[in-house]
Amino acid sequence: MDDGSCRCFSGEVWTDADKISYVGPPHGPMPDFEREIDLRGSLVIPGFKDAHTHSAMTFLRSYADDLPLLRWLNEKVFPLEDKLNPQRVYAFTQLAVLEYLSSGITASFDMYFHREAYAQANIDLGFRSVMCGALSEGDSVDIAADDYAKFNSLHPLISYFPGMHAEYTAGDTLGRELSELVHELRAPFWAHISETESETLAGVERRGMTPTEYFDSLGLFDYGGGGYHCVWLSDHDMEIFARRGLTAVTCPASNAKLASGIAPLCELSRRGIKLAVGTDGPASNNALDMFRELYLACVLQKLRERDAAACPAEGVLYAACSGGARAMGLADCDCLAPGKQADIAVIDMDRPNMRPVHSPAKNLVYSGSKENVRLTMVAGRILYENGAFLSGDAERIYAEAEKHTKELIEDGT
Repeated sequence: MDDGSCRCFSGEVWTDADKISYVGPPHGPMPDFEREIDLRGSLVIPGFKDAHTHSAMTFLRSYADDLPLLRWLNEKVFPLEDKLNPQRVYAFTQLAVLEYLSSGITASFDMYFHREAYAQANIDLGFRSVMCGALSEGDSVDIAADDYAKFNSLHPLISYFPGMHAEYTAGDTLGRELSELVHELRAPFWAHISETESETLAGVERRGMTPTEYFDSLGLFDYGGGGYHCVWLSDHDMEIFARRGLTAVTCPASNAKLASGIAPLCELSRRGIKLAVGTDGPASNNALDMFRELYLACVLQKLRERDAAACPAEGVLYAACSGGARAMGLADCDCLAPGKQADIAVIDMDRPNMRPVHSPAKNLVYSGSKENVRLTMVAGRILYENGAFLSGDAERIYAEAEKHTKELIEDGT
């Protein structure tokens, strides 16, 4: 997959340590491999990149459903999040990682609390994650500066971008200080942007600007980045996204479930704006399932555009693999090519839902499911294969997550 296209061919993929060493037709002489896997009947793809997550929110899955966004946040989510600690975030994050792996996801772009524990949970399972700052009013910009230095040197699987939770949770002083840091680091900036209509209208009433206009006025986008959700972007917002080379990360399942709306992906694409795909957190989705996101991204655009030809499957698949990688600063994970990171998902096409194979890309987007994920590899290490987790004790992770959830919700401690 490259340059927005999805090309398929029959051949082999070789890996050496954490990198891809060969992609192409069979040829000899072959090196001595530690293991050879016969993948006839399967499709090898660069793994999905979940470009917006709150992984440790697994403890809220199905806990606060069927509520409007602000009640969901203020009455259910925030009170329990106040009780989180590093041990709980570690356990809840590891549960999310198992779910990512079973969906062919090889990296997440995460915004949450207790970041040291979060990073360690990923490292211990061998999973790749890009962390995004979540500064809000009352936070010191020194937090972002410290996190940038700490997490970008911590481990090859972990990296960090400066970010803010959202326009509506930030003050002008924090915005200006964070802009100074972004310019000092020459780093991309990320935030939740225009997830709901009320958020966008409130920003205009408060500052005379949409969230995108406000962030741009501070120079926060001078080195790129983008926004999560981007459901209610104005024409001028889209002009800013295009001019600044920003990426819009769509989270169709979460936006539909919370009745936030349908992001204008077709219009964004027509304007040349880069796209990526995320699940959002398991409290608002509730699954961390890239197949469901791909399907919804496509079919909701057809409904929004009133055009069954709108939003072809190939473009959304590209956004989920390559677009997400590039948005996350993972340029070495964006395609299958020698020298790239061996972050790979293998999709079993020899299943009833994948036959006949008129178009592999369309089958993945419109027919695919997690049952088709045969293998997930990160940095050359197989972490999930044929339904088994090869990194970490799944039963222990389930038990730890259940224990901490019970303490939070049932015992109120």
